[in-house]
Amino acid sequence: MGENDPITKHFTRLRADQKTALAKLGIHTVRDLLYHFPARYESAGPTGTIASATPGTDVTLYGTIRKPETRKAWKSRRPIAEAWLEDASGKIKIMWFNQPYIAKTLNDGMVVRATGRMAGTAEKAYLANPEIDRSPISPEDVHDSLFSSAKTFADQTLYAIYPESKGVSSLWFLHALKKVFESRVHETIEDPIPSEILERYNLPILSTALVWMHAPKTKSNADAARKRFAFEEVFLLQLSLAESRREVAREKALPVTVNRTELAEFVRSFPFPPTDAQTKSINDVLDDFEKPHPMRRLLEGDVGSGKTAVAAATAYLVATSRPPNRKSGTLQVAYMCPTEILAKQHFSTFVSYFKDHPIPIGLITGSECRKFPSKINRELSTKISRAQFRKWVANGEIPIVIGTHALIQKTLEFKTLAYAIIDEQHRFGKVARHSLAQKSGLSPHLLSMTATPIPRTLALTIYGDLDLSLLDQMPVGRKPILTQIVGPEKRVEAYARVREELQNGRQAYVICPRIDEPDPTKELAIQAKSVKAEAERLTKEVFPEFSLDILHSKMTPTQKEETMRAFEDGETQILVATSVVEVGVNVPNATVILIEGAERFGLAQLHQLRGRVIRSNNQAYCFVLPEKLGPATKDRLKALATAKNGFELAEADLLNRGSGEFYGRRQWGISDITMEAIKNLKLVEAARTESAKLIKTDPELTKHPLLKKLIAGKAERIHIE
Repeated sequence: MGENDPITKHFTRLRADQKTALAKLGIHTVRDLLYHFPARYESAGPTGTIASATPGTDVTLYGTIRKPETRKAWKSRRPIAEAWLEDASGKIKIMWFNQPYIAKTLNDGMVVRATGRMAGTAEKAYLANPEIDRSPISPEDVHDSLFSSAKTFADQTLYAIYPESKGVSSLWFLHALKKVFESRVHETIEDPIPSEILERYNLPILSTALVWMHAPKTKSNADAARKRFAFEEVFLLQLSLAESRREVAREKALPVTVNRTELAEFVRSFPFPPTDAQTKSINDVLDDFEKPHPMRRLLEGDVGSGKTAVAAATAYLVATSRPPNRKSGTLQVAYMCPTEILAKQHFSTFVSYFKDHPIPIGLITGSECRKFPSKINRELSTKISRAQFRKWVANGEIPIVIGTHALIQKTLEFKTLAYAIIDEQHRFGKVARHSLAQKSGLSPHLLSMTATPIPRTLALTIYGDLDLSLLDQMPVGRKPILTQIVGPEKRVEAYARVREELQNGRQAYVICPRIDEPDPTKELAIQAKSVKAEAERLTKEVFPEFSLDILHSKMTPTQKEETMRAFEDGETQILVATSVVEVGVNVPNATVILIEGAERFGLAQLHQLRGRVIRSNNQAYCFVLPEKLGPATKDRLKALATAKNGFELAEADLLNRGSGEFYGRRQWGISDITMEAIKNLKLVEAARTESAKLIKTDPELTKHPLLKKLIAGKAERIHIE
């Protein structure tokens, strides 16, 4: 039995819906099945067999349903659903009081996992109101596998609970893995981690780790297995990233003329002095420009820390550099943004930085193309046709091009693209980033930027192929934002602060989780404040004396642009919006933000949203208004209120609540078990160290063909969507 054989070869009775469910979970081979790890473990009581279950204990029993029926209690006449549960050791009655419908959901011969409390006496024991996990295992398989498993795992105290999909339950996985372990196929799978590394870090070998992962006898077994597989995945990721770095090092970059004196003059023209962190980050990029291979760097900076200024300064050097063997023209820069609002915002910012320098700047979005400077007015930009824009980019007349996904359209060709900047790069798929980096068939320098604070361990794991620069300082004079969690009784006080700011000539945001009110005919409609209804209420009941407008994703680009222009120009004093303003909206006069239904937003989103009011040296306020304030929500929002900056918030959230909430596990392309392991800096650094050693001694992995094969698959999975 081979571990890479199709799973259907080993489970001949698989139904069509089961095959579909397994495919959705990415399970195609026996190896895939073995690497489908439990989400958690449940205590199974003393033995997990019916014969050993005693009244007064909580148990988890596995067996077959017999004779399900409904009856009424003799005296009280209350309805009772009942059945017998049978395993190899005996049988026991199951009873559900006041839940007669349950009997209709059970069939004679159905294999289940029943979890509940034993009641009655030793002579007349029964399982009361248990939770039932239904298994689609065929009755023919029961006595050969599950009943024998009760004997085999008689000394087991933990049972694995698996991620499920329609058609395959957690119990199905228990049954299937039991068959795999009985075949001993797990002992034939080659261990990808060299034995000396396993010994160095006291990690179990693969065959042992697989058994401990799926059928642990103790919690320490399960912990040791999870640690081993976390190390394995981080180790393979690091090898894959190291391979990426080697490939980049073999590429040649277009030479950028690094004139530090001219750059210093350009930076001095900024409306503010650069922070030490900005200066260091600029120098990091300049050092990379002077190397023969293309830069691959991540610029991580908190909201309002000045990433755009770093991008503008480094773009200036590229846009003033001559292409090789040419006496005219310059190298080109592409600056890619995730939204049209952000692209236009950066275009305006670049225009302000470059207004005293004769360097053309272009903007391309789905709705328009613009060029700065205008022939009529050198201080303004002008709208041009898409055909004209493409022509000027293709012949190199526009050195700096800012845009959305329109930048990677096949119809837009650069003459000499030397530098690609990607803002909020976790929002772009791998294909989009690769397309931009490969424009014109050259190898441009790549600067990825993000305002989402990333803990060091996550950065080392996910961005191991990038060099890292941090903007951990705010501009001089910038005051820390005051964040306050507001319960219903303090709402009036929050409104009073907003009114005071508006009366002082400032502006405000009000953020709501949804656009429209829910459909009242739908029972499960989410009861959350909507932009439209809240805007109407605020206008009539709270701020009738101030001008108010709305912004959300269903508006047309023209409507969004007009709304933002009015808010930026101060014509609108209050903007009620969804999280569409999360990234890139820059209105320095806005000093206060209210976030309704705050528990519905992730911490990263909340941090980005409050960053909308850290755009000037005026004191800024953020009022967080949850609909419900339970213990978990209170702890989470407290972290938001007390963290001094985004980096501190990210580290606190990683340690206290795990990385899934702050980032969303799916977007990183790695498993839950690795996301948990990222809390452990020593484990991540150990995996990095070992992968670096191995690549140094065996750069082509010729001595480790299995590792070479596995990281080829890993490379496809490493992505940040």
